Amino acid sequence: MPLIVTDKIDIADWEITEQFVRSSGPGGQNVNKVSTAVELRFEAARSPHLPEPVKTRLKRLAGRRWTKDGAVVIQVEDTRSQARNREIARERLVELVQKALVVPKRRVKTKPTKGSVERRIKAKKERGEVKKLRGRVD
Repeated sequence: MPLIVTDKIDIADWEITEQFVRSSGPGGQNVNKVSTAVELRFEAARSPHLPEPVKTRLKRLAGRRWTKDGAVVIQVEDTRSQARNREIARERLVELVQKALVVPKRRVKTKPTKGSVERRIKAKKERGEVKKLRGRVD
């Protein structure tokens, strides 16, 4: 069953691998016996479902979770339940990809108005005059 990100983008099962490991999270003695933590690995760089600009933004957003071979690794050990941890990991992956889909607005350079530049310089000159008057009196 593919993981649906948007109506146009879904992640196939072959792109995701899940590994269950022992958790250090909540669970008491159960933690020592059962592998409840989930390590979800998404092969983002090889994904045919993601356009290149989205992959680039995903790499930046993933940060340390992005591996050298172009995979996103998400580790979850929030709950005692393996199934719930698996759901949380999949939700986090979907959120991360959805954030990467958003194209950031381009910053428009602004220039200060002539009046504001003149006011700033006038204020600086006045302040300089005040400081100049603090010197020794002849």
